[in-house]
Amino acid sequence: MGNFPRIVLILLWLAVCLAPIPVAVPDYLLTLGHTGTPGTLTVVSCDSLGRGRYDCRGRFVPDDGGRPVIVATSPDSDTGDVTHARLTPDGTRALPDGLKGVLAVSAVPAAGLAGLGFLPYVLAYWWGGPRARRRAVTVGIVTTSVGLLTMVVGLVAAHS
Repeated sequence: MGNFPRIVLILLWLAVCLAPIPVAVPDYLLTLGHTGTPGTLTVVSCDSLGRGRYDCRGRFVPDDGGRPVIVATSPDSDTGDVTHARLTPDGTRALPDGLKGVLAVSAVPAAGLAGLGFLPYVLAYWWGGPRARRRAVTVGIVTTSVGLLTMVVGLVAAHS
């Protein structure tokens, strides 16, 4: 295999693994309190869509005493759940804020990080020597482990 297909493969690998990061930025800004309206979210309904999928709705009451709004909420919710959350600027959905929200938002970008773990090994395999491959394996194990651990913690936070 020549260098051109390798470079294309690397660019595609990077695109797939890094794409979740910019997509998650608005949710990070929301859960960290930089955007949105703070308030209390009470899940009022979760309708089954089949195949284990749910469409959940919640009642969001702003902390400043504003008018309550019915919004979309996480499909991982249960009817009756009450949590502090932030309403998106467009007013269509609410996400838990604070640590729980940040961890939940981190699940998908962490999967991308885990996917990047062994890219250095592939690079070392193609263009480096045995010594570089050994170092790349260590980097891959650490990076993949951190990504998987963060993903699991995020999924647990989203479901609790």
